[in-house]
Amino acid sequence: MRVWISGGGGFVGSNIVRAAVEAGHDVLTTAHTFTPPEITPYAVSSLDVTNPESVAMSIEDFGADVVIHCAIMNDWDRMYGDRHAAWDAYVGATRATAYAAVDVDSAYVLVSTDWVFDGTQAGADEDTPPNPINLYGALKLASEMVALEAGGAVARVSGVNGMHLARPQTPRSQDRGFGYFVASIVDSLRSGLPFTVWESDDINMIATPSLALECGEIMMAIGETKSTGVFHCCGADPITRRELALLTCDVFELDHDLLRFGPPDPASMLAAPVPYDTSLSTPRTDRVLGRQATPTRHLIDRFKNQYFAEISRPKSSGVST
Repeated sequence: MRVWISGGGGFVGSNIVRAAVEAGHDVLTTAHTFTPPEITPYAVSSLDVTNPESVAMSIEDFGADVVIHCAIMNDWDRMYGDRHAAWDAYVGATRATAYAAVDVDSAYVLVSTDWVFDGTQAGADEDTPPNPINLYGALKLASEMVALEAGGAVARVSGVNGMHLARPQTPRSQDRGFGYFVASIVDSLRSGLPFTVWESDDINMIATPSLALECGEIMMAIGETKSTGVFHCCGADPITRRELALLTCDVFELDHDLLRFGPPDPASMLAAPVPYDTSLSTPRTDRVLGRQATPTRHLIDRFKNQYFAEISRPKSSGVST
């Protein structure tokens, strides 16, 4: 199969690229801010995903069987500062990629988020009505509606952890969500440095963690089967930040005494509310794809294997495969 992926230079996108390549597919990914290595087992295109004509030409010329749209504007200040640009980057780009996929009869998957929920809808399943409380969640929800109306699939990720395969280092150590959380703890504690686990009513305190590479594999299964509707790409267990930190120490055999617990760094405050409990459940995903959500401990075990495999690889500036 031929798989067209937007945003392959990002955290989740780089893992979708890895999953597609490892499944033996021909891959083309768009890239905006990263430079790939000179030789890769996938193609890279510099493309404005908000331009419908350019997107349609790229997808048609590549002969895509599956289109996975992952690229986003990952800048909260810019998102809130320029609402028109934010709408184009999320909803406009989704419309461009979704209808380009329709035109070539390609399967379509939009990468979305557990932040379409408001933080009071614990254990939300694929049919739970969303209720976003910030602009990011609202833009993702509007994008979901476009994707579904075009006959595509929505793949919501939750508490995504894993390795950023397009960058040699984790972009940030901790944020108001769960992204990079496990890798940051491991990096700090393996260096003998303490790590403060944030705890506050103002941040995402409970989620259903996922592994980025497994998310990519689930999305490939959605695309390969041309499935439609909403899917939840996450593990099986809701968990707090504290519980996830302690579990990480157990699996990686790290010193629990280096963990600290306290309020978030004030500099990390977002100009918007953040959902407290974004835990998800997966009944439709399991039924349609014939799978069962992975227990969190198994995800961390798998991440441990990936972590040590990746840090032993020769460093490159692109998506490693």
